Amino acid sequence: METKEKVEFAGLPLAVYREIAAHLCQVEAVEVDLIPQSSQQFDYNQSQIAGLSVSWTANSSLENRQRVNQILAYYQNRYMNPI
Repeated sequence: METKEKVEFAGLPLAVYREIAAHLCQVEAVEVDLIPQSSQQFDYNQSQIAGLSVSWTANSSLENRQRVNQILAYYQNRYMNPI
C-alpha cells in the first residue's frame, strides 16, 4: 500500500519546486512527482507548478516520514515566512 500527500507552496518558482523534489527523492522509500498548474489563465505571480505529490511505500519507516517533514518545514520557513 502506498500513501500519497499533496504539498503546495503558493507562488513558489518551478526551480525551487524541483530543488525540493530532488531533496525529497534522496529519502529512502519516497517518490515525488511535480503536479502541473491547471489554471488556463497565465499569471506571472503564480507558479508553473500546482504542487508536489509525495508518495511513501508501505515499508517506509517513521524516520523517513519525519525526514520528509523536516525537509518540507525547512523550505516552508525559507520561502513562505520571509524575515
